[in-house]
Amino acid sequence: MEFIQMKEAVLERLHAKTLVSATISQPRLKSNDIKRVKLKPIELKGMYHIQLEYQYERILKHENVLLENVAEKLDVLFDDFRQFQGDFIDEQIHIQLSKKNKVLFKTTKQQQAKQVNLSHNRKKNYLLDDATPYPFLIRLGVQTEDGKVKKQKYDKFKQINRFVEFIDDALEHLPKDRTIRILDFGSGKSYLTFALYHYLKIEKGLDLRVTGLDLKKEVIEECNEIAKDLGYDQLEFLVGDINDYNDEASVDMVVTLHACDVATDMALARAVKWGARVILSVPCCQHELNRQLQAPALDVMLQHGLIRERFAALATDSIRAQILSLVGYEAQLLEFIDIENTPKNILIRAYFTGKEASNDVRTQYEQFVQFLGAKPFLHNELREQLD
Repeated sequence: MEFIQMKEAVLERLHAKTLVSATISQPRLKSNDIKRVKLKPIELKGMYHIQLEYQYERILKHENVLLENVAEKLDVLFDDFRQFQGDFIDEQIHIQLSKKNKVLFKTTKQQQAKQVNLSHNRKKNYLLDDATPYPFLIRLGVQTEDGKVKKQKYDKFKQINRFVEFIDDALEHLPKDRTIRILDFGSGKSYLTFALYHYLKIEKGLDLRVTGLDLKKEVIEECNEIAKDLGYDQLEFLVGDINDYNDEASVDMVVTLHACDVATDMALARAVKWGARVILSVPCCQHELNRQLQAPALDVMLQHGLIRERFAALATDSIRAQILSLVGYEAQLLEFIDIENTPKNILIRAYFTGKEASNDVRTQYEQFVQFLGAKPFLHNELREQLD
C-alpha cells in the first residue's frame, strides 16, 4: 500500500464514523515534545468531532476537530509519527511507517463488534473500562459479577489501569514476529500479572508466554488455579526466587514489583543479561545505600533518619536508572500508584535501545557514586557490561 492510499484508507474509516479509539505514536524526531496522540470520537453541540489528546512528557492538551478538518490534521501527524493503532467497530488497524514512508498496513477483525461512545465528560478514560466486566477482575474480587468495581477495590482498579498504561506504552518495543516471553518476579497475588496477560493476549491478540514467580506456595497454587479456570493457557506461576530461576536464555520483558532491597537489583541484572527489551520495576525497602552513605556535605539532611531513608531510596533509584542507561537502555523514573499510600511508588521503566552512553553520562554516574561513597550492588552484578 502506498503512503497516500494509507491516509485515504484511514480517512475513509474516520468519515464512516466507525472509530472507537486510536493512538498515533513513535515520533520521527527525538526532539518532538509530543510523545503520542490519542484519538476518540465525541459529540459536541450535536456535531461529530474527533478529539485529539496530545501527550507531552508531563502534560496533556486536547483539541476537538470537525470531520471536515481531520484530513489536514492527519497530514501533520503522519509527517511527525510512524505508528498508528486504531480500534474501529468491526476491525483493528495497525500501521507502521518506515523512515522513507514505506507502509505496513495490517487489519484484524474484531472478535466482537465494539460500541462507539460519543460522550464528552471529565471521567477518567481507563484502558480497562470501569463499566465493563472482565473475568479476571471478577475472579480476583475487584469487580462484582455484573462488572461493577467494588468501592473498596477502586484504588486497586486504578493501580491496575496505571500499570496497563505502562504496558500499552511498551507495545512498540516488543517483538511482533514470535512469541513474546515475559517474566514477573515477586508476582504475589498477581493482580498486575493477570492484567498484563489479559491486555496483551485478550485485548491486543499478541502471542505470548508469561511466568509469575513468587516464594509463597499457597499463593502460587491459587494463581495457577485461577489461570486454568480463565483459560489463560500461556500463563503459569512457579514457586521460587530470582536467584534460583535459571530456565531462560532470552526474555523480552521483565516485571518486578516491590522486590525488597537488592532483590530489585538482582532482577534488573537478570533482565539486562537476558537482553530484555522492556523492564518495569517498582523497588522497595532500599537499605543498601542507606548503610553506605558517606557524604559529609549532606549531613544537614542525613542526620535525620527519616530524611536519610528517603534520600537513600531516591538516590538508589537514580543510580539504577543511570546504570541501565550505561548498558544500552533508555531509562526513566515515573510515578506509580500504590494502594498502600506509601512513598514507595516510583517505577523504573527501561527500554533497550543499544545506544552507547556518552562520556558525560558515564562521568556523571562515577562522580555521583563517588560523592555518596556508594558501591552499588547492581554495578557489581553488571561489571562485565559496564567495563
